[in-house]
Amino acid sequence: MYRKFKHLLYNARKNAQKVSQSVDPTLWRERAPTWMRRDYWETLCNIWAAERWQQTSTTMKVNRAANPEANMHTSGSVSFTTHQFRLKKELKRPPTFQEVFDKTHKKKRTDQYISDRAREVAESYSEQMTEKYARVEEQP
Repeated sequence: MYRKFKHLLYNARKNAQKVSQSVDPTLWRERAPTWMRRDYWETLCNIWAAERWQQTSTTMKVNRAANPEANMHTSGSVSFTTHQFRLKKELKRPPTFQEVFDKTHKKKRTDQYISDRAREVAESYSEQMTEKYARVEEQP
């Protein structure tokens, strides 16, 4: 549900930007989407126009562009700890680090890692655990 709403907001912002022919959120206020209350839209436009939000947005954009694969994962805003907890309930035992990493770095339907970097990290971790615990049955 959250993901769909996030995309709705993204599309609403892009549409307002296109229609108003401006990247200034204060000029988008009159371009509220039909599915959203006008006062909510105006509040969002004010948030997007705030200097703090603009600075954070710029910083995040620069960080993503600097190394596109560095922080890729499939968990959205769900924390690693939350994934750990959910996997524990699903597996009925504490999950290994590798299981949580795979859950947060593999595509859901194809079971493929989302990037070469994620695959390399997983392989490296697996090799290190095998070397370290070669004589122990369970790995952490």
